[in-house]
Amino acid sequence: MAGNNDIDKFIYGYSTSVNQLEEESKILKETVNQLRNEIDRMKEPALMVCEISELLPNNHAIIKVPNGNQFFVNIASDCDKLKPGDLALAEQRNLTVIRKVQTTKRFNVEKFVIMEKPNVPWSEIGGLSKQILEIQEVVELPLKNPELFKKIGITPPRGILLYGPPGTGKTLLAKAVATSTNSTFIEIVGSELVQKFIGEGAKLIKEIFQLAKNKAPSIIFIDEIDAIAAKRIDMGTSGEREVQRTFMQLLAEIEGFKHLGDVKVVGCTNRIDILDPAVLRPGRLDRLVYVPKPDKDGVRQIFNIHRRFMSVDKSVDIEKLVGKMEDFSGAEIRAVCTEAGYFAIRAKRTKIVEKDFMQAIDKVKSEGRAEDMEFMQMFG
Repeated sequence: MAGNNDIDKFIYGYSTSVNQLEEESKILKETVNQLRNEIDRMKEPALMVCEISELLPNNHAIIKVPNGNQFFVNIASDCDKLKPGDLALAEQRNLTVIRKVQTTKRFNVEKFVIMEKPNVPWSEIGGLSKQILEIQEVVELPLKNPELFKKIGITPPRGILLYGPPGTGKTLLAKAVATSTNSTFIEIVGSELVQKFIGEGAKLIKEIFQLAKNKAPSIIFIDEIDAIAAKRIDMGTSGEREVQRTFMQLLAEIEGFKHLGDVKVVGCTNRIDILDPAVLRPGRLDRLVYVPKPDKDGVRQIFNIHRRFMSVDKSVDIEKLVGKMEDFSGAEIRAVCTEAGYFAIRAKRTKIVEKDFMQAIDKVKSEGRAEDMEFMQMFG
């Protein structure tokens, strides 16, 4: 009997081991199959994303690829139903459309712009009284009192162009008028628009203007507008063609078939000399506002604005400092105040003395000269 029990235990143990091995073998086979499928997927060629421009008979279509070129192609028989404007995937070799991309083409445009409700009162801007008056007439008055223009029977300008040297307060002016009219401030940087959104710039411009209309009253501030609105040349590359498409869409949105109403466009540039005349003609950015470096009185105003909350020793000769900052921009005057504070901190003082300001002026002036030399080397 004992012998039989030993045999039964041996058979039972053997059967259990076989079952475990079969289970493990099954799991390993499934893992191997998954890995093979993964390898096969990795070997598949990438598909190209394209846009359906036009559908034609007999399962043909005209598609537009990211570089802007268009092709006459076949549509696979098992492809989902397409319509013009849809995004689709096509084989790279013969561009046969394989399937529709189930996604929206619209941007979440708020990711690509700086949108805010600024808090910059007119009192924060010094030395630009003439420019403030012009902006108030062109932007603020139509937004605050549109009925006045209806009574007079004229249409206010759609937008303005602020131009002048860097650091003179162009962005500050735009934020101040947005503050005074309680408008949404939507900022676009022209150079980033061109670099980041090749193939999509025109669509993004369209959606930015739609966002501005939804958020009205609003101000669209286009910094470095010369990046997309420079004088047109022969379009040799796909990049140049894309810039032109973006520019043409911008002109269409500014002028449009309907007046922009509670949406105003403020362009900004340091290089008005290279702008295409089309953007400056009547009905577009036809009001030009030059924003220069401040004169002596302007320097005094800007300096007083920036130092009013600073702990400054009473012995400081303000007029002497103002004279030393001749030909400084507003941004440079602000930098002087910041640097003077650092010199006081390094000297372990809680008050800023005249020596701190003088050292700060010398530092900012030397950095400015270095930038001027670099600019001259770049542009001759």
